[in-house]
Amino acid sequence: MTNKDAIYSQPKSTIKDFSFDEAVAEVFPDMIQRSVPGYNTIIDNIGRIAQRYAQKDSNIYDLGCSLGAASLTMRRLINQSGCHIIAIDNSTAMVDKCRLHLNAFKSDIPVEVIHDDILHCKLNNASVVVLNFTMQFIAPDLRDQLIGKIYAALRPGGVLILSEKLRHENQKGDSLLIDLHHEFKRNNGYSELEISQKRSALENVMLLDSLDDHKARINNAGFSDFLLWFCCFNFASMVAVK
Repeated sequence: MTNKDAIYSQPKSTIKDFSFDEAVAEVFPDMIQRSVPGYNTIIDNIGRIAQRYAQKDSNIYDLGCSLGAASLTMRRLINQSGCHIIAIDNSTAMVDKCRLHLNAFKSDIPVEVIHDDILHCKLNNASVVVLNFTMQFIAPDLRDQLIGKIYAALRPGGVLILSEKLRHENQKGDSLLIDLHHEFKRNNGYSELEISQKRSALENVMLLDSLDDHKARINNAGFSDFLLWFCCFNFASMVAVK
């Protein structure tokens, strides 16, 4: 049974910066379902895109894997031989629960769950790399470096699947998307207090790029193609092909 997210349901005298700690890990499936429009569609199609682009005897990386949802769907759908999924996260609580989730399902594709910082870990021989709502928590001045490292690790024809919450360039348009997202959260049972307190907690740690920012970074790294394959309100998923 999924634990209900009630982290911000009571008034807090001090709003701490959001972190992927034990409390968040305990309710993360409920939190993500009620907060991210189209999340199931994104996860399902990460698996389908990986199935299309995975290459024989290559590594498949899930960077910032949280509880391993992307790893699970890729392991279920990839049919190339010799693939090895490597799921990496810097949250101890997330990694511990990710291992439990992945061990609950058997597969011929091995999955290694690593507790590490994706900015520092080595990547190599990759045909698919996933950043599923991860980049937005990376310091903006380090994002080019991360995309460059991913590009270097990818085989020719490999792909980066990048899902992010976006900032719209026009303030009026951005306000509309934010309002629609908040209405989505209200419809999923979050109170005004919860929406407000969580937004305050994320203010300093989730720093958003625009779609143009992502496209420019991808192009500058050398990728041959970039496409937006999913968008709902200010949530999007993109594919970059080497």
